[in-house]
Amino acid sequence: MTDRKTALTLQVQPNARHNQVLGFEDGILRLKIAALPIEGKANKELISFLSKTLDTSKSNITIERGLTSKVKIVTILGLDRNQIYERIEVSKQR
Repeated sequence: MTDRKTALTLQVQPNARHNQVLGFEDGILRLKIAALPIEGKANKELISFLSKTLDTSKSNITIERGLTSKVKIVTILGLDRNQIYERIEVSKQR
């Protein structure tokens, strides 16, 4: 694993029917998360979903800013921006 660290801006819609990647819009990754924004449940689900989507460990994903906001800044260790974009596109096609 390399020490690459990539920051992403996310817009999260909690309490959705299911987890879903909506895609990038103006450089912001839009997601739906099927958890309520209570007691950090949506944040935990977000990290779990991103981990599966990006095929990386949960420990490689950190919410840097926006713990209580729909707009968040996350950092992902070990992946560069191109790898992240590719993996997100692949996940949208499933």
